[in-house]
Amino acid sequence: MSQAGRVLIYGGRGALGARCVSHFKANNFWVGSIDFAENEEADCNIIVNKEENLQQQETSILSSVNSALSGSKVDGIFCVAGLIKTTELMWQQSVCSSLITSSIAANHLKEGGVVQLTGAKAALEATPGMIGYGLAKAAVHQLTKSLAQKESGLPKDSLVVAILPITLDTPMNRKWMPKADFSTWTPLEFVAQLFFDWTSGKK
Repeated sequence: MSQAGRVLIYGGRGALGARCVSHFKANNFWVGSIDFAENEEADCNIIVNKEENLQQQETSILSSVNSALSGSKVDGIFCVAGLIKTTELMWQQSVCSSLITSSIAANHLKEGGVVQLTGAKAALEATPGMIGYGLAKAAVHQLTKSLAQKESGLPKDSLVVAILPITLDTPMNRKWMPKADFSTWTPLEFVAQLFFDWTSGKK
C-alpha cells in the first residue's frame, strides 16, 4: 500500500507529539519525529542534541532531515515541542524549535503544505506569574504571523498556523493539577485530528 503522505513532528516524543505520530501512522503517513529521544512508532527519528546551540542544532537537524527525505517533500511540519512551562527551558523548547521548524519548512515543505507552531492563549495578554513562558510564546506568535506573509520564503500557498491551547489533557498536566475539571481541557486526539484535517486539505 502506498503512503498517503509524509509529515514531520517536532516534539514527537512528548504527550501531544506522540499522539500526533500515532494518528498520522494510523492514516498511512510516513512520520519523522524530531526530539531529544526516540519515538519507536515513527518511521524516522532525528535526535536533538541538548548540548548544541541553536545554530548547531539547525545545522545538525537540517542535515538529518535532508538524509531522511532524500529529496522528497513533506505535506506538513508540526512543531509541538515546548509544552513544558519551566522558564529556563522555554526559549529553547518553544522559540528554537519553532525557528528550526521554519527552516525545515522553507527547504522541505510541499507547495500548499502546512506548517504549525505552538503558541499559547495566555501569551495574548500579560503573564506576570510566568514571564519567561509569555515571552517565548509571544515570540512564536510573531514568528507565525511573519511566516504567513508572502515574502517569508515558505512554498507557495503554505498554510501557516499556530495553536493557542489553554490546557491540553496530558498526563503531566493531570499530575500537576489533579483537582482540575479535566472535561474542560482539550483532548490530544482532537488536536491530532485537526492537524490531519489541515494536512488533508480540510482548511
